[in-house]
Amino acid sequence: MTLLRLITLLTAGTLFTCSNTSAQPVPPVAEKHPHILQMGGESRTDDYYWLRDDSRQDPKVLNYLRAENQYSAQIMSGWAALTETLYQEMRARQGEQTESVPYELRGYRYQQRYLPGKEYAQYLRQPVGGNLVWQTLVDASQRAAGHQYYQFGGLEISTNNQQMAVAEDTQGRRQYSISLRNLKTGFWHNDVLQNTSGNMQWSADGDYLFYIRNHPQTLMPYQVWRHKTGTAVSQDALVYEEKDGGFYLGLSRTASDDYLMIVSSGNTSSDVRLIPAGEPLAAPQLFAARRAGVEYYLDHYRGQFYIRSSWHSPHFGLYETPSAGKPWQTLIAPNPQRDLENFALFRHQLVLQIRSQGRVQLEMIDWKTGQTRNVAFDEESYMAWLGANPTPDTDKLRYGYSSMTTPTRIYEWDMSAGTRTLLQQKPVQGVDPANYASQRLMITARDGVQVPVSLVYRKSLFRKGRNPLLTYGYGAYGMSMDPAFGASRISLLDRGFVFALIHVRGGGELGQQWYQQGKLENKTNTFNDFIDATHALTQQGFGQAGRLYAMGGSAGGLLMGAVINQEPALFRAVVAQVPFVDVLTTMSDPTLPLTEGEYEEWGNPAQPDAWQRIKSYSPYDNVHAAAYPNLLVTGGLFDSQVPYWEPAKWVARLRTLNQGSSVILLSTELAAGHGGKSGRLNRLKNTAQEYSFIIQMDQDSNNKNNNRKTAW
Repeated sequence: MTLLRLITLLTAGTLFTCSNTSAQPVPPVAEKHPHILQMGGESRTDDYYWLRDDSRQDPKVLNYLRAENQYSAQIMSGWAALTETLYQEMRARQGEQTESVPYELRGYRYQQRYLPGKEYAQYLRQPVGGNLVWQTLVDASQRAAGHQYYQFGGLEISTNNQQMAVAEDTQGRRQYSISLRNLKTGFWHNDVLQNTSGNMQWSADGDYLFYIRNHPQTLMPYQVWRHKTGTAVSQDALVYEEKDGGFYLGLSRTASDDYLMIVSSGNTSSDVRLIPAGEPLAAPQLFAARRAGVEYYLDHYRGQFYIRSSWHSPHFGLYETPSAGKPWQTLIAPNPQRDLENFALFRHQLVLQIRSQGRVQLEMIDWKTGQTRNVAFDEESYMAWLGANPTPDTDKLRYGYSSMTTPTRIYEWDMSAGTRTLLQQKPVQGVDPANYASQRLMITARDGVQVPVSLVYRKSLFRKGRNPLLTYGYGAYGMSMDPAFGASRISLLDRGFVFALIHVRGGGELGQQWYQQGKLENKTNTFNDFIDATHALTQQGFGQAGRLYAMGGSAGGLLMGAVINQEPALFRAVVAQVPFVDVLTTMSDPTLPLTEGEYEEWGNPAQPDAWQRIKSYSPYDNVHAAAYPNLLVTGGLFDSQVPYWEPAKWVARLRTLNQGSSVILLSTELAAGHGGKSGRLNRLKNTAQEYSFIIQMDQDSNNKNNNRKTAW
């Protein structure tokens, strides 16, 4: 590495010193300012609490983050050529111009298109059967000009095809502004709706737009407002406000287009209010009262309401009723062997998305005959989902499919004929899927539970017991991390890595029970599953001891933090993306975004048992004197999900207590939020940086242990 001169950074009262004594950059040292936290009947001292700045403007804090970024850049400059190589590989695979499969809605075809060299997409439409010229509704690259960060949040077209609403975030805090455009004249209205969730729906006549405002403190979506086009925003009317901070609001419309739905959701319960789309001034009507531990979600078609609900069982059933207040009739009874995840209504068929034994099934039921037919899938381990099916008046079902060796495909299934048509396979330039092998394993955890693992590797480079292994995990909120194709991942596989997705408890891969076994009082199962699966994979020859790596983000970053506290020597290097690591402090502060809504996931620290439980695994609170692995930790200054100070504080404490010589890096995006950099190419740069860190750590390990350079 290039010798670095002595650098002294004196910034707003904080001294960071780098020395060239060892010819290596020296990380910034965060000052310690003991801060006493009185929580849970206990006193805790947090030396780095000063790094929290809700304004994101404190020069002392910003300069510290910049110093960390400079240190990370200095370290990673040693393998900058590798990072650039990876980026170019990834960029070449995705192609310069890509297009989505068009779908039809209300007389128009819609498509999303990326042009060569552009970070953001164009959103287009053309009349069905008429003029074939595509009209550009939004050119997001043009809209992003002049912004360091830009995120297109979606668009909504009125049912009369005359009005369009566009949601955009230019900071990264998921605070969207909504702009309105008259599609007949092309005129953009002066009225811009600020501080919204990006969720919006039009009334039937296109005169009114319903949208959701975020809470000014917690940023939770909590109010539904009604805006009349052509009028000042100050005249907008409040339609509904959610008073419970543990719930957040969403807007949608029924398949029939007859109703707008205000959905209020917590982690384990929900309710729905209806507004007739043709009566925008009507007050919302509650469909069914909220009940603790009961979720329900609606759709409407041909005069009937269809309800997916956990009313009778956490596995969800499907019910129907002609109206609110009428008894629900069971269409699909809950089944402990199958979880009903979703459904779609069509004129002749009811389509169910079901998860059974960790795999998604798409099941079609004929309305008249009750005959059931399943969509056939080609592989044992895969990911499948209901695609864009915007209208029920068709016999064509669109669905998506992918596996670890099959790039994403969009199919159309003719439900009357029982045949399928491949509409699109996502192009992956220069990759032959036949070169790679995928396996699904069941690993026995320490308590005897079988944990599924999906893995992939390049066949020609696999050497039993000799490959580096990268494991990935999440394990929260009942979210399923299904085995899908990753084009960027090829850069790892082509360098001999085995990639394993560990489906730990807390996710939804094996249904609701799997989720329940990895939350609240069962949370430690998530961490144990990950550790046990990694050991088992090594024992079975899918990884080499000393060449084990791990990666996870957000709640998966919590997983990374807990795992390295439990077994610091297990992994040589870990990437923790925007990690949720200061769990106890964050969950004790209801003024922060999401906190109240998370009580059902982690527990409320105001309760003594929850306090002790969270304290026992919170990564920040459990850092101890140990030789920790090499770490790359990322954050976003404007992150509204995991505040930037969580990874910053964690890194500071890790450095203080680390007993080894590992490299611990903190990289904070100063113009981004939870998702990192915006733009398709910038996101590839992020991935290339993370992968180059893992590859470099492995090369260093090989060179040190074997006194030779790696073959790649």
